[in-house]
Amino acid sequence: MKKVISILLVAMLVVSFAACGAGDGDKKTESTIASPVELLNTVWASYEDAEKFPAAGGDMTEANQNMEGPGVYGLENVEGFTATTHFPAESIAKIDAAATLMHMMNANTMTVAAYHVVEGTDMAALADEVKTSVMATQWMCGFPEKLVIVTVEDYMVSYFGNGDVVDTFTGKLTAAYASAEVVVDEAIVA
Repeated sequence: MKKVISILLVAMLVVSFAACGAGDGDKKTESTIASPVELLNTVWASYEDAEKFPAAGGDMTEANQNMEGPGVYGLENVEGFTATTHFPAESIAKIDAAATLMHMMNANTMTVAAYHVVEGTDMAALADEVKTSVMATQWMCGFPEKLVIVTVEDYMVSYFGNGDVVDTFTGKLTAAYASAEVVVDEAIVA
């Protein structure tokens, strides 16, 4: 009798575990990142003081400008945003929030932009659009060596600059977010 009860209890336990797992594949995974600036702040905070470069972020509005790290970049000024980040103007409707981090001595040494991508957007196609825009840029005041684009949940991070500085950022970003996937890592050629 004890064996029968034990078998029934095990069977009920297996059925209950199966029921708990049913439908999990249908659930949309919610982002654990609150905003593009939070994403960049997390990466920036992982830098040791000796690794940090003089950096500023955000747009030039008083509310968003940060002279010590990442800042929110409002999307109202599309021309300024695309000039700063080289994000394609025709793709602006595919994102709804952004943040930036730039090397203060020369933006071509390092410029980082993080975007929250609108639900339903083809991330691979958007990454290709950003890559095409950056690669088509006529550079002044220095020439960036490398472009990297990373997806993290429903965010995209694109950055270009000096190869060593870019590689360090990639290491910090992928260490901070297990879901980070490098989708572009290419040299920028003249």
